[in-house]
Amino acid sequence: MTPTRIALLGATGSIGESTLRVIAANPDSHVVQSVSGFRRLDALIAIVSRWRPARVAVADDSARDALLAAIDYQPDVVTGPDGLVALAEDPDADLVVAAIMGAAGLPSTMAAARAGKRIALANKEALVMAGTLMMDAVEHHGATLLPVDSEHNAIFQSLPTDYRCGQSIAGLSQLWLTCSGGPFRDEPQRDLSAVTPAEACAHPNWSMGQKISVDSATLMNKGLELIEACHLFNVPADQVRVVLHPQSVIHSLVEYTDGSFISQLGRTDMQVPIASALAHPARIDSGVAPLNLMELGQLSFAAPDDERFPALGIAREAVTASQYHCIWLNAVNECAVADFLAGDLAFDRIADRARQALDSLTTSPIDSLEAVLEADRNARRWYSEL
Repeated sequence: MTPTRIALLGATGSIGESTLRVIAANPDSHVVQSVSGFRRLDALIAIVSRWRPARVAVADDSARDALLAAIDYQPDVVTGPDGLVALAEDPDADLVVAAIMGAAGLPSTMAAARAGKRIALANKEALVMAGTLMMDAVEHHGATLLPVDSEHNAIFQSLPTDYRCGQSIAGLSQLWLTCSGGPFRDEPQRDLSAVTPAEACAHPNWSMGQKISVDSATLMNKGLELIEACHLFNVPADQVRVVLHPQSVIHSLVEYTDGSFISQLGRTDMQVPIASALAHPARIDSGVAPLNLMELGQLSFAAPDDERFPALGIAREAVTASQYHCIWLNAVNECAVADFLAGDLAFDRIADRARQALDSLTTSPIDSLEAVLEADRNARRWYSEL
């Protein structure tokens, strides 16, 4: 069997590191064709030395020189955003892992879609900011989206094996996104205005970066996932429900009109959904020990507290309103989280900033990638002028 050649965009982040562990567990079926890393050059050098990819994307010429001086072979090294696009479009790559977080990952993910690639999608912003454009590009160019987020991957695994993202789901009643509830789920009397960054980043179930950990604490992460689900599975917002599931064993569910619920269970380790996306429709070793059903104990569910954590409702309103609203929601939330982490904004004001931004908007058409990026810039400019 010819191994699948992987272009790993965002190799030095947590998703990138988990992807490399999955590939290491399956050396006969998957190989590293190319990698990118802009912020952690030392980590990228270690990855390139270990995996020896044919192509590497770095931030600039200085990083390129430092990389080449530190390794003992000569890969093709490209730089900047254009370099990311080159890796995404590379005809020698069979599958692109889109793991660059934030708006920075959007152009390369779009390039992969326009190149008709199989895309293991871990870049949330690709759909939150440009969902309609992205899904149109996927359909028009014959690309394939394979969701990596644990919740969307769970839904994808609960659908027929020939399902392609963007299609309607036959017999669907609604989708259920499970939610851990974050670090403050069991503290209903907690004064959220006094929450510190360290407390907000102490996720009870998952090990994640600071920004996504704060989003999980505010439940904005679940709101952004709701927007993603609408685009991935071609459903309106009122067909996507969120349910608190503190154990994070069931990663999401599909409810059908006949009353059946189909779900995916697994450990809280991103290597499980990554392995699913890399191999679909086949199965490979994720490198993770399986669940021990005898040790699971109780699985519980509850409704989220929309008053205490308003981000979910704000996200639902945004995706119902327009793509422009979703872009602003994402950008303003990023800015507010950054201010919170810097100690310049109270935790309970993060969602307030998003609400204030959306209340100030009128709809504007989003018909190109440049329009997406311009709306993102406008939102960040608005925030900086508060």
